[in-house]
Amino acid sequence: MDNLVDRGFEDVTVLDLSDAALQAAKARLKGRAAQARWIVADATVWEPVKSYDVWHDRAAFHFLTEERDRAAYVLRLQRALKAGGHAIIATFALDGPERCSGLPVVRYDPESLGQNLGREFQLVDSRKHAHATPWASNQSFQFSVFRRCLKPPHLSDD
Repeated sequence: MDNLVDRGFEDVTVLDLSDAALQAAKARLKGRAAQARWIVADATVWEPVKSYDVWHDRAAFHFLTEERDRAAYVLRLQRALKAGGHAIIATFALDGPERCSGLPVVRYDPESLGQNLGREFQLVDSRKHAHATPWASNQSFQFSVFRRCLKPPHLSDD
């Protein structure tokens, strides 16, 4: 969020399940916080009122361990992301931890994440990342970038 605002991006929306997390981010940004729209909501039930060019998930999807929650998230992603827009999703990699903050997670590689998102999303890029925790350990993440197809592949003329 900080970098987007610093780089002059406009119409930035931040959605988080935790009001405390949003308040901490707002405090860190100080006056610049007014440049964003802040929403306290669960991404599996949130109803977007507009569409976006970019969806950036900073490691929420891997906490969705139930198929129904993943499906609800993907439905919100489809409703919120413009055709041709990009979804950047960070999850624990296949060699990442099985739990985070005491909660179970699902680990992904770009292909398995893409299978969860469905044919409407085309993988554009992916990167592995070793995150150094404050406790001097590394956690293996993967970042995947997907483009929402203008026309779903099953409807193409090819």
